[in-house]
Amino acid sequence: MDTIINYFETIPSLHRSLILVGGITLFWLLEATLPLYNFKYKKWKHAFPNLFFTATTIVVNFGLAFMLVGTSKWVITNQFGIINWIPNLPTWAYVLLGVLLLDFIGAYLAHYVEHKVKPLWMVHLVHHTDHNVDTTTANRHHPLESVIRFIFTLFGVFIIGAPIGIVMLYQSMSLIATQFSHANIRLPKRVDKALSFVLVSPDMHKVHHHYMLPYTDSNYGNIFSIWDRLFGTFMTLDRDDIIYGVDTFPDEEANGKIGELLKQPFHKYRKPTNIKLSE
Repeated sequence: MDTIINYFETIPSLHRSLILVGGITLFWLLEATLPLYNFKYKKWKHAFPNLFFTATTIVVNFGLAFMLVGTSKWVITNQFGIINWIPNLPTWAYVLLGVLLLDFIGAYLAHYVEHKVKPLWMVHLVHHTDHNVDTTTANRHHPLESVIRFIFTLFGVFIIGAPIGIVMLYQSMSLIATQFSHANIRLPKRVDKALSFVLVSPDMHKVHHHYMLPYTDSNYGNIFSIWDRLFGTFMTLDRDDIIYGVDTFPDEEANGKIGELLKQPFHKYRKPTNIKLSE
């Protein structure tokens, strides 16, 4: 465990890039052999805006990285934060707790708030207006959302007291996890369900991308599914009943254009439709 943390403390930028590109490439290939849906789209054309927003996310995170490093150094120097206040914590538990809490504050909590606060929802909307969810959708975030997510992560590092090794380990795990959960791949239903008791599985996350409430406001998890189960935001919907997109922004052509997506957060809020579920 010490060796892993030492590696991630000084992980080269090249290695982080390889994790990103390698993950997209792996799931891209799996989508061709084990597709969940047979999308009638030009894959590269669909991927272009998503990869553009992946690039803007990298730029934002790289530009603000000094704040993450500085905060992490400060909490370790001052022994501040939850995991530093628990005495005699074994290294494995220290790392596991750090990763779990970063997943809660930096991902689940951030995601939940984005859905509940209207101006933040309008920013997050860019991620949801993809009508053909695949592995490239994972990093389809407006630059403003990249900043919002970074602020939550920074807050998480401060409250948790996470060293930079745990932060980099978590972010690397997060990259692969989100590419996996968004990938257009068909796992056997029993396998997917079993995975969803611990991790966010593809079928579980696809429910979150259904175009209407209340499904859109469910399954916020990033790596671990325990937060949705713990806080009552877990929902199920058969994979064959899922329709991607957002009911309030139904124009698929506009939702595939970078210029339109950059302007999307500045539209007037549109009230969504809420399906009444049968009891």
